[in-house]
Amino acid sequence: MLSLPPLSLYVHVPWCVRKCPYCDFNSHRAPEALPQREYVAALLADLEQDLPLVWGRPVTSVFFGGGTPSLFSGEAIGEFLDGAAARLRFRPDLEVTLETNPGTVEHDRFDAYARAGVNRLSFGIQSFDDGCLTRLGRIHDSAQAERAVKLAQDAGFTNINLDLMYALPGQSAAMALADLERAIALAPAHLSHYQLTLEEGTPFARQPPAGIPEGDTAWDMQEACQARLAQAGFAQYEVSAYAREGRQCAHNLNYWRFGDYLGIGAGAHGKITLPSRDAILRRWKLKHPKTYMDAAGSIARIGGDECLANERRPFDYMLNALRLREGFALSDFEARTGLARESIAATLETLVGRGLLESREGRVRPSDLGWRFLNDAMEAFLP
Repeated sequence: MLSLPPLSLYVHVPWCVRKCPYCDFNSHRAPEALPQREYVAALLADLEQDLPLVWGRPVTSVFFGGGTPSLFSGEAIGEFLDGAAARLRFRPDLEVTLETNPGTVEHDRFDAYARAGVNRLSFGIQSFDDGCLTRLGRIHDSAQAERAVKLAQDAGFTNINLDLMYALPGQSAAMALADLERAIALAPAHLSHYQLTLEEGTPFARQPPAGIPEGDTAWDMQEACQARLAQAGFAQYEVSAYAREGRQCAHNLNYWRFGDYLGIGAGAHGKITLPSRDAILRRWKLKHPKTYMDAAGSIARIGGDECLANERRPFDYMLNALRLREGFALSDFEARTGLARESIAATLETLVGRGLLESREGRVRPSDLGWRFLNDAMEAFLP
């Protein structure tokens, strides 16, 4: 039987100074004057439509993603958080993360974000090599990246994540490790470290840049970087997430544990459990900012939804839970999907037999081999 999991709130800000050629997120070039007040009003109208799905449930985290949320002022972020707090039950220990671009933030804005209630920052740095940054189409250089992080720390932020990519065009293993050294020197609480992927529909996918490292070279980079992160005290708790003790991202952990989340903003997606209907609802919002804002100000629906079919639930669950080093408890699988553990017993037995998963005392996790072939393990649960 379905049980209610923790609930998070995701807020999408869909504008960037310019779109990076590798990015497949819902982002649009920012107009000269951002409609901040209009968009905040649309976000709150969007939230109003979703409220009946989550009446009375406490919210454990808020995450402003994009796009580039740091294009918005601290005042606009605070206006939204105040409006959301009047409509939702925010836990006292609420984690509030804001994604930031080093090229769009200044010292006084960090102070304003802190006053608004933001207590965690995630910097999209990607590399500290200026040549790599240019080839990625980033708007900042390495000096700006380091300055932005230090300014945030001066403003009192201690819970900081740095995003880094590896296997970049023209990058060697030594360059990837040099990026890590500069990141570690900034003393972040958390590092996201992931391989450049050529996502369908992006300029990089249509015309791959020269010099992308081959598979074996990328694997060597990954292993060397993982060893250095471990040496520096960052424990890997998810495929691409590394944290110092107690500094895992609560918001993302809720995703990976198949928790619930409201998704508001242009192109946002959400997942809500409805035990009384034995339903898991997937909901999405209109993608284009203008279309979204126009609809949010009217009585029109501002997106769509569907109920997740029973036969699809195991795959959706594993797509998240198997990304975690800790794996999952079979009791959690039952509570989060509403299915008996016997429904996946045969698949688990097969994957354990192939050495991809380990199962002990009611818990399942990827083996070392399974960690390398995680997609194979996940796909085994496709209906």
